Amino acid sequence: MRLLLKSLLLIALLTGGAMVGHLFTFSVSNTDTVLDHPRHFHGGYKIFSLTLPGEVRFCGEKVPMEKLDVRERLDRELLVNTYWQSNSVLAHKRAARWFPVIEPVLAREGVPDDFKYLALIESALTNAVSPKGATGFWQFMKETAPAYGLEVNAEVDERYDVIKSSEAACRYLKEAHTRYGSWSMAAASYNLGFGGLDKQVGRQEVTDYWSLLLPEETSRYIARLIAMKEIIGDPERYGFHIRKKDLYAPYSTRSITITGPIDDITAFAQRQGTDYKTVKLLNPWLRDTKLSNTGGKTWTVLLPGEGFDAPNTDGDQ
Repeated sequence: MRLLLKSLLLIALLTGGAMVGHLFTFSVSNTDTVLDHPRHFHGGYKIFSLTLPGEVRFCGEKVPMEKLDVRERLDRELLVNTYWQSNSVLAHKRAARWFPVIEPVLAREGVPDDFKYLALIESALTNAVSPKGATGFWQFMKETAPAYGLEVNAEVDERYDVIKSSEAACRYLKEAHTRYGSWSMAAASYNLGFGGLDKQVGRQEVTDYWSLLLPEETSRYIARLIAMKEIIGDPERYGFHIRKKDLYAPYSTRSITITGPIDDITAFAQRQGTDYKTVKLLNPWLRDTKLSNTGGKTWTVLLPGEGFDAPNTDGDQ
């Protein structure tokens, strides 16, 4: 009996070994050698340096590409955003939804169209909240927002309203342009603040953004903005092949005017034929489960329109 058990155990071990060997045999190519794997990798995967654009302008202002550090700053941001593919593909997709909302505001307010890319680099066109509390597409601080016309309280936070926060950003940028005389400096102040930029101007006795030595984030700021403008404006040059149907279409909405309170947003949504989640998606400035509206202010609330959930079928190209 003991001999029989040993024989069965030996057979089981041999059979199991053969099965494991069989599995590993089929997990690799029978034709590849040790040297084939790196050859296949290097043959199929290529990374290229980028050719900088010849002339670059920001808000109509010429970028001094003849300066060594300016060229290298732009080269860095083009490389980072070209090879951070997931981020840049998402930027393309979101820009298709939100630029049509932001562009008319900039045009109406007399602010250059290039500033739509400022919202992109500030928040990736999401209602982000920074570790310091800067909020929304345009990243306004709670303390700063009211000075530029945004209401912020427990129930309403207009930093989350794309149109109203875009209008507020325009107010800031026009004020900054009047203060510094250039859109580049206005953009720099958006990142560094009036006080921080004034300190550097006073220290260095220079009023040109590209000639100032600034903290790294502010130094990279406009080059990053220009890089995203270049990539989204000419995606195939940078290796992005995105079909129109892959882009995020603008939301299909209808609006209603509210002059009284909304006691329960869930019940309100149901009466409007939708749900709480969708009302909050379209109106992220509503920060509570109700809107007291004790002052009788007029509010515009967006609701899903016809075809809201329909996929983008705008062709294959």
